[in-house]
Amino acid sequence: RGFVYDSRNNLQMRGLVVLLISKAAGPSTAELSFQHDMVSGIYSSQRSLAEITELIHTAFLVHRGIVNIGELKSCDGPLKDMQFGNKMAVLSGDFLLANACTSLAQLQNTKVVELISSAIGDLVQGIYYENSKSSENCLTDDIGISRWKEQVFLSHSALLAKSCQAAMELAKHSAEIQDMAFQYGKHMSMSHKLHSDLQPFVKESPSDTMAFSLNSAPAILHQEFHGREAWLKQIREMGSVHRCACVFQQLQEAIKAGKGVTSAIDLCRCHGNRALAALERFPPSEARDALANIVYAVTRFP
Repeated sequence: RGFVYDSRNNLQMRGLVVLLISKAAGPSTAELSFQHDMVSGIYSSQRSLAEITELIHTAFLVHRGIVNIGELKSCDGPLKDMQFGNKMAVLSGDFLLANACTSLAQLQNTKVVELISSAIGDLVQGIYYENSKSSENCLTDDIGISRWKEQVFLSHSALLAKSCQAAMELAKHSAEIQDMAFQYGKHMSMSHKLHSDLQPFVKESPSDTMAFSLNSAPAILHQEFHGREAWLKQIREMGSVHRCACVFQQLQEAIKAGKGVTSAIDLCRCHGNRALAALERFPPSEARDALANIVYAVTRFP
């Protein structure tokens, strides 16, 4: 749990957003009698929720660190060390998740428990989709951008979106405000993922080659414009991307030259605008401005 509060690691974004949207919404008229429980405009239960959200996210990060023993080579290190590391990753992730679930039960709110539990289920399903392949020899998944958005919502957006909604439920805000909080969390995190996927293609320095996934948004959009068969043919003609760095760079240049990058930027800004539109339902405040600035940061490109 100390890892969550380590200022040297950028792991607090989700909890920060939950706290900011809690403060932006403020107390509801239904909860006026409980305002003595508020500190800096945020209920203690909302602070607990922010911690729970971070614990769940960190638990899944730790679980994602598990190594496939079957793919290891002798140069990767002793096999026993890697097996021990895998056991520790499983146990550490489970410990964080158990702490989160215990804290969640202590909130004593059935709807919040249901929301966060469903978010955990979404995470599991999303990670399963990410790791499953229709064929071991297939370099890219046969999915369009709509399918990509469904998968990204499950693995990246559901936790934040439902945590924002749960924060509104804890303050007894209306269903409309809860939905606006959900929409902000969903579209802001979608913009964040698109911004991350775009970095290898929009960096200013051409000398620094950044790794990218052939299942990232620019590549998926490039495939849609180019045609899947033509795209796979282009990959085969260039050779194996797993063995040759120059081929990897050629694929990156091919995606840059197409419409995939500009379309991904447009999609990122579209989700950002929808997040900003959701914020309009909240009264003007420094917290709302901070939430808007987060959106501006992930929709700005050189």
